[in-house]
Amino acid sequence: MSQIALQYEALERTPISEAPFRHVVVPNFVREEDLQTLINLMPEMKSGGSFPPEGLRLHPTVRALTKELQGPRLKKIVAQKFGLDIEDAPSMLTLRGRTREKDGRIHRDSEAKLVTILLYLNPESAAWSAQEGCLRLLNGPDNLEDYEVEVKPAHGTLLIFPNGPKTWHGHRQYVGPRYTIQLNYMATNNKARYELRRHRLSALFKRLSFAR
Repeated sequence: MSQIALQYEALERTPISEAPFRHVVVPNFVREEDLQTLINLMPEMKSGGSFPPEGLRLHPTVRALTKELQGPRLKKIVAQKFGLDIEDAPSMLTLRGRTREKDGRIHRDSEAKLVTILLYLNPESAAWSAQEGCLRLLNGPDNLEDYEVEVKPAHGTLLIFPNGPKTWHGHRQYVGPRYTIQLNYMATNNKARYELRRHRLSALFKRLSFAR
């Protein structure tokens, strides 16, 4: 069990929103009193991109959090809330610490990812107030301004959505620190197995890089 008290009850109480696609947003899934502790313990990531936890030197509190997020309690709540059969779905977790100029372009997640879960571990920022780096759930693939929901990457907010053909999302350009833990429940087809293998190889490569 992580030393950080995750607010599972708040997730259970929060209704699903249907527009522009099925999703749930839970502010303060990590409480404000725990958020600053986590921010102070997060590893420095000087480059952009996703890092598997095995490829980073994580503080025990952060590592415990990543393990808890991959545990059965969150998966059971997600399955029940969205009516999904994901009991046997493998999980894939990554961390991001910096956002680059090229990040945030409109996209859908890979079909190998059945569910996307994003946990934002950042303090309030003038950038978020200016709508930079805030994730937008879009009505289509063509216009970043055509959005239904905008999620600030702050205040320990949790965002969950099952992936599908219309789950377009992106954000306005932001360059700088932006901590996110991303968890995906994966399919079991060949494409998903390839992504999981690549994930494990990436963890090995990055772990060796840190060891130099």
